[in-house]
Amino acid sequence: KRNVFYFILFYFIKALRRTTGGRRGSAGLTGQDANGVPLRRSKRGWMWNQFFLLEEYTGTDLQYVGKLHSDSDRGDGSVRYVLSGEGAGTLFKIDEKSGDIHATKRLDREEKAYYILHAKAVNRFTNEALEGESEFIIKIHDINDNEPRFTKDPYMAQVPEMSDIGTSVIQVTATDADDATYGNSARVVYSILEGQPYFSVDPDTGLIKTALPDMDREVKENYQVVIQAKDMAGQMGGLSGTTTVSITLSDVNDNPPRFTKSLYEFRVPESTELGATAGLVPAEDADIGENAEMDYRIVWSDSPGTFDIITNRSTQEGVIVLRKPLDFESKRQYSFRIQVENVHINPRFFTNGPFRDEATVKIIVEDVDEPPVFRRAAYVMEVIEDVPRNTAIGSISATDPDGKETLIRYSIDRRTDMDRVFNIHAGNGSVFNVRELDREENTWHNITVIATEFNNPRQMSRVPVYIRVLDVNDNAPTLATNYETFVCENAKANQRIQTVSATDPDDPIGGHRFFFSLAQEAAGKANFSVRDNKDNTAWILTRRNSYNSLQRSVYHVPVVITDGDTPMQSSTNTLTIKVCTCDREGKMKLCNAEALTARAGLSTGALVAILLCVIILLMIVVLFAALRRQKKKEPLIISKEDVRDNVVSYNDEGGGEEDTQAFDIGTLRNPEAIEENKQRRDIVPETFYPPVRRPVLPPTRDNNGDVRDFINQRLQDNDSDPTAPPYDSLATYAYEGNGSVAESLSSLESVTTEGDQDYNYLSEWGPRFKKLADMYGGDDSDRDS
Repeated sequence: KRNVFYFILFYFIKALRRTTGGRRGSAGLTGQDANGVPLRRSKRGWMWNQFFLLEEYTGTDLQYVGKLHSDSDRGDGSVRYVLSGEGAGTLFKIDEKSGDIHATKRLDREEKAYYILHAKAVNRFTNEALEGESEFIIKIHDINDNEPRFTKDPYMAQVPEMSDIGTSVIQVTATDADDATYGNSARVVYSILEGQPYFSVDPDTGLIKTALPDMDREVKENYQVVIQAKDMAGQMGGLSGTTTVSITLSDVNDNPPRFTKSLYEFRVPESTELGATAGLVPAEDADIGENAEMDYRIVWSDSPGTFDIITNRSTQEGVIVLRKPLDFESKRQYSFRIQVENVHINPRFFTNGPFRDEATVKIIVEDVDEPPVFRRAAYVMEVIEDVPRNTAIGSISATDPDGKETLIRYSIDRRTDMDRVFNIHAGNGSVFNVRELDREENTWHNITVIATEFNNPRQMSRVPVYIRVLDVNDNAPTLATNYETFVCENAKANQRIQTVSATDPDDPIGGHRFFFSLAQEAAGKANFSVRDNKDNTAWILTRRNSYNSLQRSVYHVPVVITDGDTPMQSSTNTLTIKVCTCDREGKMKLCNAEALTARAGLSTGALVAILLCVIILLMIVVLFAALRRQKKKEPLIISKEDVRDNVVSYNDEGGGEEDTQAFDIGTLRNPEAIEENKQRRDIVPETFYPPVRRPVLPPTRDNNGDVRDFINQRLQDNDSDPTAPPYDSLATYAYEGNGSVAESLSSLESVTTEGDQDYNYLSEWGPRFKKLADMYGGDDSDRDS
């Protein structure tokens, strides 16, 4: 290989030199510069274009690339060759003396296809460039070292079943990393290794097609196909790669539905509710998905409308549904034919036969114990409102549908008759009232009657009963509203002042007809008249020219209203008419009391306002007086535990022991000095509150009479005190009493002058009173001196 490479390199260099005109040459004009000076280019003494190198070198020696040589090199070692560029010094090395280039590593074209390098020759000693730098390329030649690789592994594909030969399934693609421009290393050829004879593959494009017609999914659904891709155009020695293609046959509607039986039989109880399922009818279809969707219908029936059949979309079963009630006693068996067919039909497969099927269904009705059945679905009864109690209104009837002579018991659902207005005979079903009826309260009564089998109380049924209360003319008509009628003082005779109408809670069949008239007792001296308009209204008219509110402000007109029904009902209604002051146009200005107060100059509103003000002032005065008395009068005892003596304080300074003329307060302690029936200034006089007379107990001992009199006086004062607290209180008094041998030593009971006192008796009391006897018992001359 190296000899071949040298040969190729020799001829390449030779051709290169012929192309560039030789190694050296004279300078040639190549143009002019901007100043018009001719440009000259010196021809190089050496020039390279490219070298070639095979990839994936496996030898032990360094792989030789080529040789650089300059004409300036005379072989004396003065020329040094320098290599630079991609991979210089690492992938490629150059001998500085000889210019030989070697590859130091194993190269892969798929990683990098070429390398650009630069070479120059310099003087080894002066490092002066002997030749200009030249660029060359080392191109890596490809070898077949990469096998083809598929873009996917595995491939997934679908093709409809029953497809024709040559139907495209999927295209596979394999790539080869080798150089497609050099040899056949990257030329791939496809072939099928597994999956024959069902599928084939195009060797150039990799397109997979069906190879057999009418492949049936119901027979085999999935196929595994192995495809090989080989380079070198499929020749021997080429590299190859494989992939797996999973092909699934998709479903088409090529199979009709089929019933599993020709006759289906079901047993259904007669008590089955409407809309309930009576049976399920399955049909089979080998197809799947929407191709297996089916519709069911009844094509013939001995009792149309009793049953229906629908499709369960999740299971594709036919569901037989009851549409009419079943009765074992009337019909015990039903028969009908059903049909099933595909929803989505493929016209391509019409030749496979009709895509439908039929079967017969037989329904056997089973007998069950049924509740009583009423003769009607609902009962409507009528009764007059004035009928007496326990009057028969109507009757209810129910029978046992099983044909047995079963006794039926009737009752009323009390939840529908909370007031217990009606009752029913338990044996014959007669309905009667137990309370009086009033149409004006309830026109309709809606109750529910229950029928129960006597032998089996669990079997019961209900029926609504509507009772209408018919009207009887038992109410008298009255005025339709409370009319506010007035008449002007300047009214003229026969003038209409009010239009009245009437109302009646009764509801006669022909409608209301009312008659109006003035009461007979008021007809002779009437100031007003009543005119019946014959349309259930009446006019109130004046009978004289003027009215005076000062003479009479209100008139009461008795109006008799009679209805036209039987029995006739009438009532007398009083219409109040006020006399008012009106303007010239007849509009009311003032009525009754307002007119009177207007003549005096004040209106009713002003009088009411003044009266309210006076009442408020009086209330304020009374409240203030009550609060003031409450502040002055303190409670005697604040609490049960607070019991103490009363202390009386007087801010009056006396003149000493010898001054007895300053103030005589002897009466404070002497009950004999207290004035009888003396009135207090801080409370209401006792004449308004007579004192309570208490019986005075006879004295048991003469020496305690003054104390008893003192206590009785204080008790009488407290009883007659209107400001005393409304609870029992304890009052204590400090009182010496009368009858002491030593008499009183207090100056409170002393006389006003010393001359009236005799102190000689003090000397008779003993040594304890000797000092007092010396002080007060001397002669007048001694006291004067």
